[in-house]
Amino acid sequence: MKIGEKFYSLIPLEDFKAVLGADDRDDKLCRFCLVTATHTIEQFCRRRLLAKKHFELVDFYGELFLPLREYPVRKVLAVYVMGGRKWGEDIGEMLEPDFYEVVPDCGTDEDMPFCLSFSPALKRYRGFTAVKVVYWAGYEVKEERKEKKEQWGAFVPPDLAAACLELAAWNMGRYKGRRIGMTGNVRGRGKDGEHFEMAMPENVKLLLEPYRRKVI
Repeated sequence: MKIGEKFYSLIPLEDFKAVLGADDRDDKLCRFCLVTATHTIEQFCRRRLLAKKHFELVDFYGELFLPLREYPVRKVLAVYVMGGRKWGEDIGEMLEPDFYEVVPDCGTDEDMPFCLSFSPALKRYRGFTAVKVVYWAGYEVKEERKEKKEQWGAFVPPDLAAACLELAAWNMGRYKGRRIGMTGNVRGRGKDGEHFEMAMPENVKLLLEPYRRKVI
């Protein structure tokens, strides 16, 4: 792996290799297993977990409490009122921060959905039909944060990192044929055409249960 090269994983490559005792010859397979595990975890949890910038457009019907889809929210970059007669359907006007606040506060470690709470003064904006929010949400890997000038994420929690490590190691073992898991009920295909059941170990499910999307 080249210095500075990034891939989509909840844990660093070197940590995974150290636990498995893998050497550099297994880098490609290790990266594949980590990325696959991370995407599988996000599908199971029905949410994005790694820190990412999100652009969310929500229809506005007069409610002053707007839930955001992704969490935990680390920083709201901008809020726009959209679709008013004054600006046209695709042109918005940036809303000053005095008109809204994030609940709970940005930067909290609470793993729960976040909302924007608008001031009643928002009603002075006439005719708009939607609100566009640009924000950062999710967790960061420690090694990746070192390379960033701005830090807008909390670190990946230990149990979430453990779930990624367990699932990636489980898939790597199945890929190499060292564990039971090959089946004719296919959703994935291995190196030599063998079929793998894209299941998830029960211990991984237990670790992930607190991170499954909560309905508010």
